Amino acid sequence: MAQQRRVQLSTQRPTSTVCVLGTELSLDVCGSAPKDAVTFHVQGTPGVKVYVVHDTQSVKLPSSVSRWPLAAGAEVLLSMDALSKDVGDEKVRISYFGEAGGVPVGRAMLYLTCVEISLDADTTRGGTVSRTLLDKATWTWGPDGHGAILLVNCDRDDPTAKMLDNSDAAIHSYDDLKDMSQMVLRTRGPRTIFTGHRLILHVDYSDADKVGVFYGGNSVALEEYKHVLGGSKLAYTIKPSRHQEESIFYVEGLTFPDVGFSGLVAFHVTLLESPEKGLLETPIFTDTVVFRVAPWIMTPNTAAPLEVFVCSVDNNEDFVAAVGAVAEKAKCPLTVCPPLENRQDRWIQDEVEFGYVQAPHKTFPVVFDSPRDRGLKDFPVKSILGPDFGYVARQAPEGSSSLDSFGNLEVSPPVTVQGKEYPLGRILIGSSFPRLGGRRMAKAVKDFLTAQKVQAPVELFSDWLAVGHVDEFLSFVPAPDRKGFRLLLASPSACYQLLKEKQEEGFGEAAMFHGLQGVPRTTITEILADEGLRKFNSYVQSCINWNRDILKRSLGLAEPDILDIPQLFRGDTAHGAEAFFPDMVNMLVLGRHLGIPKPFGPQVGGQCCLEERVRALLEPLGLTCTFIDDYFSYHVLSGDVHCGTNVRRKPFTFKWWHMVP
Repeated sequence: MAQQRRVQLSTQRPTSTVCVLGTELSLDVCGSAPKDAVTFHVQGTPGVKVYVVHDTQSVKLPSSVSRWPLAAGAEVLLSMDALSKDVGDEKVRISYFGEAGGVPVGRAMLYLTCVEISLDADTTRGGTVSRTLLDKATWTWGPDGHGAILLVNCDRDDPTAKMLDNSDAAIHSYDDLKDMSQMVLRTRGPRTIFTGHRLILHVDYSDADKVGVFYGGNSVALEEYKHVLGGSKLAYTIKPSRHQEESIFYVEGLTFPDVGFSGLVAFHVTLLESPEKGLLETPIFTDTVVFRVAPWIMTPNTAAPLEVFVCSVDNNEDFVAAVGAVAEKAKCPLTVCPPLENRQDRWIQDEVEFGYVQAPHKTFPVVFDSPRDRGLKDFPVKSILGPDFGYVARQAPEGSSSLDSFGNLEVSPPVTVQGKEYPLGRILIGSSFPRLGGRRMAKAVKDFLTAQKVQAPVELFSDWLAVGHVDEFLSFVPAPDRKGFRLLLASPSACYQLLKEKQEEGFGEAAMFHGLQGVPRTTITEILADEGLRKFNSYVQSCINWNRDILKRSLGLAEPDILDIPQLFRGDTAHGAEAFFPDMVNMLVLGRHLGIPKPFGPQVGGQCCLEERVRALLEPLGLTCTFIDDYFSYHVLSGDVHCGTNVRRKPFTFKWWHMVP
């Protein structure tokens, strides 16, 4: 339905007003009628479409009826299809008649000027701004959805700058402009009409701290771009003297969706009519366009790797070299974080999570910095943030726990659950349920992840672990069949089953930890006879089974989608569980190349039986297993290969706005 505006008429003097292309004017014919008038006649010039609404019927003029009764509810509607060449070049006349008919008892004259005013953005999501018949004031999800998209301008295109691009009210480079979404104001019609009118671009008070808008007038010079909306600036007057038919505004996001912010932001352009001196202006037309701030999106293990990160610390040269060798096989660049930047903090998986943001016109990676803030706390800002590489962080004012480290933040590959599609997968975080108390992920982090909408989080039970991270008992690897991946779960029962098999084959005296200096060797028979260890692993298995059931329900998995990786744990219920030998699910996944913690399992026929079993499970999927010795450099410090590495991956080909959350 067209935007409609009521216009008061007068029989004392002519009325002038603006009709915006695509809108209707409703004339108050009864309000201006002389007291003895009973009928009226309407006549318009050729450029005006005139309708009379009478007895709920709308009749287009001219018609066979020449005079209409002034009954309650009588209405005259006007619209115009062509722009005016001059101010007041079209008109409508209302003639009022009394009982006798004959000579009119009064006349009301309306002079009309048709102009075009349109505020547009890339509502069709094609990468360019174009005029559209879509409802710009709404935003809808799905492949047939519409609505403009805005990026949080959280990178640093000027490497010499100290802050993010959106932290000030200035444009520092043309690259900065390319991160922003365009919003185009179009105005056509007689320019002199703006002498008595004012055009205002404005943003709602509740949205002003979420966005920044820049305008350079007709100039392309960077210094001419001024911050015109956002923060304390709620409205901007577009000056007709500077204004051509099109004005391009550049819009940046300042904050991601979060608690209290859905991500939707509305901009309006309003035409104000200036009445006589001393009176306030009155709005006569508003156009609105709505943007959604693009969410931060995680990438799963199964996505193609683009860059591997590892820290160089004291005595981990062999580990860095081994990770580099796997990265080379996967044809993936390796970035080594030096000691000066990591300050002997090797747990790069725990410090950051790599993701990305995407709009039809631009995609760039964004690193999410955890509240953990140990030796690596400055690394994301100093070394990762840069041109077309954004940064976001959330703090834990209540104090962070181990569960706020991002080894406790994973995402599944795309899944379908009972007909509901999750084309970007589902985020997996560890928590302390089903028991009360215990550790939980910081509310600020969890709220942020939930507010992104496109990767609905699943909460798992990880507080049974001493460190408490989901990457200690699960991983995903690519597969050529079924859903395109397998879920790997650490499995004490599979480990006991394997060791029992080997004992029955006569290898009971084969020992763990062969070749590790200073580490007591433990035979298969000794492990199987250790009742305390067996009971504790039975408890661990029950915790993993609980998560297995949640994962099957939440990700729509069946048993053939899951592989059980033999693994034992040690510890107690008071302090939590740790891997008894290097935790093989805590692996580095680079396409079909896997960097797996070397378990130092019992040697059977000159081969580690744990490695052999894992190869037998994974190699049929086309995967290559490289076992990396991380025993002294990581494992004894309560982490393994995945904990000590990180990977930036290729964004999904699927566009997030095509999904329906």
